[in-house]
Amino acid sequence: MSNIPAAYLLISTPTGEQYIPLVGGSSWSIGRADRNGIVLADRWVSRHHAMIQRLDTGEYYFIDFGSRNGSFLRGRRVSIPVALQDGDQLTIGETQITFHVRNSVPPTPVSPALGRESDDHATEVLHVRCLISVLVVDIREYSLLARQLDEALLAQAIGSWFRQVGEIIQRFGSRVDKYIGDAVMAVWIHGAQGPSQNDMLRLLRTVWAIDKTTANLHYQHPLPGPLRVGVGLNTGYAMVGNSGSGERPEYTAIGDTVNLAFRLEAATRSLGLDLAMGQSTFSYIQDMDQAREFFAPYTTTLKGYDEPVTLWGTSFNNLRLFLQLHNPEGGTRSGTFTFPTGTSD
Repeated sequence: MSNIPAAYLLISTPTGEQYIPLVGGSSWSIGRADRNGIVLADRWVSRHHAMIQRLDTGEYYFIDFGSRNGSFLRGRRVSIPVALQDGDQLTIGETQITFHVRNSVPPTPVSPALGRESDDHATEVLHVRCLISVLVVDIREYSLLARQLDEALLAQAIGSWFRQVGEIIQRFGSRVDKYIGDAVMAVWIHGAQGPSQNDMLRLLRTVWAIDKTTANLHYQHPLPGPLRVGVGLNTGYAMVGNSGSGERPEYTAIGDTVNLAFRLEAATRSLGLDLAMGQSTFSYIQDMDQAREFFAPYTTTLKGYDEPVTLWGTSFNNLRLFLQLHNPEGGTRSGTFTFPTGTSD
């Protein structure tokens, strides 16, 4: 039994099934180019199409690199990294692939609500107007990086970044809502009473952890230097829905609160900031010691908004100092988030 790999792929070909053991590493790139670990002779497959990664927990994830023709898991297009389970059917281009794993580790269920209620209850709520905080993180100068790096190396580095950022967001009580190109969006849902200061500190610690992880990525992959990110953080009401199944819930939020978070992230570039948060987000921490010393107000015009918008911005260094001031030990105290059955303002 020791010679049997923990996981393997069965790839359907005109001459039969091709057996591909997932051994000799923790990630396997898939694409049409010869430099991939798994090469598919399929004209509908991108040169660097996707990747399978194994986590330390024993879970396997499939990540599509924004391929032109997409990847499909059990007939549904993959837009974010998804956990694989034994027997999962993948379609890449016109190629059919079956994933198998011994002693399959089911993916850890995570409710986006940060509450204590079960996922089964959460999946019953199809559309709820909730008070949420939206986090948007975008890699700076990604286009320049793409021109400098070999495509295979870039795919591995960005795939690793996606995975690590997703783990950080999960550790701080949420889940990734969307992977969009070189950006990540996550949502925290607050109860009707609104977030406490400790809740907001937890969101800011998420930002700080993502910045540290991003800055250290060049030690894991031969990048030209440290990567940088810009972050938008906004709080407000939005419609939150579940478009998935009970086994695999897929939550998302829509509305102006989400749109503004993306505009805030974009504003960090023009204003020379690392983090930009909306006025409503800052209102939950404005009474904390030295908040107005570490965060400064900016009034600017954002794309899609007729009137100037006031935001609060800072650098990652100032964010670190602010967090040290309010929790010198650097702990991650949990807040009191609940998943509401309905809220109103």
